[in-house]
Amino acid sequence: MRLKNTLMLVVAVLFTTIATSQEGLPIYTDYLTDNYYLIHPSMAGAANCSKVRLTSRQQWFGHDDAPRLSTLSINGRIGETPSAIGGIVYTDKNGYHSQTGAYVTYAHHLMFSRSEVDLNMLSFGLSAGFIQYKLDETSFLFDGPDPAIDGIVQSATNFNIDFGFSYQFLDFYAHGTVKNILDNDGINKEPNVTSNLRRYLFTVGGVFGKLGSTWSYEPSVMLQYRDATEEASIDVNAKVYKQMDFGTLWAGLSYRNSFDGAEYISSNTINSQRLQQITPLVGVNYKNFMFAYTYTHQTNSVVYTNGGFHQFTLGFNFGCRRERYDCKCPAVNY
Repeated sequence: MRLKNTLMLVVAVLFTTIATSQEGLPIYTDYLTDNYYLIHPSMAGAANCSKVRLTSRQQWFGHDDAPRLSTLSINGRIGETPSAIGGIVYTDKNGYHSQTGAYVTYAHHLMFSRSEVDLNMLSFGLSAGFIQYKLDETSFLFDGPDPAIDGIVQSATNFNIDFGFSYQFLDFYAHGTVKNILDNDGINKEPNVTSNLRRYLFTVGGVFGKLGSTWSYEPSVMLQYRDATEEASIDVNAKVYKQMDFGTLWAGLSYRNSFDGAEYISSNTINSQRLQQITPLVGVNYKNFMFAYTYTHQTNSVVYTNGGFHQFTLGFNFGCRRERYDCKCPAVNY
């Protein structure tokens, strides 16, 4: 009975991870590493510099076919106009499941302040792209033929769009995005589960610090809600910045908590637990380069493995203009 319960739990964990990996670009905490454009298309070209960001994420070191994600993004203004463009390519592999996607973005930024000294900007962004899903069934038929298994590499390609807005006022900001707006045909013979991948994201935060101080602090909150399954979660984040002669040192902590629980059986008792993750992060901006590292630890009592989630981010800024705004707004001024 204990073995059966353990298998049920492992299947539930794997199914949850696979379901998440089928929803396009996964929503982790990499947006906190100076990479808000990765989840909010309206942030394309919002900063004084054009930005290139490369991320690599690896879960469960030491386990075969463990989930891993790589992303490459670029965004910037079109000359001196209020318009901006961007692009994202990524690959996400999780065991027998994998997906590859690419997006292009157009964003437009409207200034409401009389001058660029006081930041008061409303931005809109639209991303369009494709996602190719694959399921490798070539090793599934080890026990003989099964009518539910084709024994080949299944694939499907879907087109979708994301739309979002951002509002930056002095040291405060708000972002809202709807991802995967369009319904599709579904994938992996599960149209009821995968045809609606719509997800809503909303972020608010601000940066605080004393006048003339080299220290600043940034609390923020992100809410996300998946339409099809009515699942919701919240990220509570805190970052601290230290201005140096060569650039900026920064560190932070993020706590993610799901509002929805999953049931499991342990010792003939039905228990429930919610997704809970703690992610410390550290980074440095050196001249036009950026480097960051994040480590995510799942605090649930029952997990697939105690191994964490490691992610590295490399960045490069180019085409930079002067810092135009009199505010502590790292996502825009730096």
